[in-house]
Amino acid sequence: MKIKISNLADSEYDFEFEDDVQKLELDEIYFGKFKTKVLLTKFQDQIILQSKTEINAHLNCDRCAKEFDQVIASEYKMVYLLRNNDSGNESPNVTYLPRDADFINIRNDVRDFAILVTPMKKLCKDDCKGLCINCGKNLNEGTCNCREKKQIDIRWQPLMELKNKLKSN
Repeated sequence: MKIKISNLADSEYDFEFEDDVQKLELDEIYFGKFKTKVLLTKFQDQIILQSKTEINAHLNCDRCAKEFDQVIASEYKMVYLLRNNDSGNESPNVTYLPRDADFINIRNDVRDFAILVTPMKKLCKDDCKGLCINCGKNLNEGTCNCREKKQIDIRWQPLMELKNKLKSN
């Protein structure tokens, strides 16, 4: 995913990339093709690059263990300064390029930002009810019978007796 920047006049440019996810060397949860749209704004001494990427991911819900597909969308902005020295700036969104650079390779940035926006808590839907802790039934599909039985862990029995004793006083 290289963008040729040599001989570009000071202006805005749109680029689109679409390719197989394997080209980004992502985990096996990602599948199909990814789409990246880039808006590149060139000035005399800098280039501002804005990127939006969409990648399909096959995930497992952390609450109910159901498999589902989700489009992972990532956006990032990068500033490329056309200078030979970095003058001590250590910002992650600023990169220094030599003035005679021919191209910008955005493959690693697209990959890294796609990984960063993958949700840590993967939910099939926002109001997922999860699984019953006793019988394992998916509570999104209906209630289970074991909730009505109200099973109490025997380790909590002394506290329940104390609670009942305090209520009766």
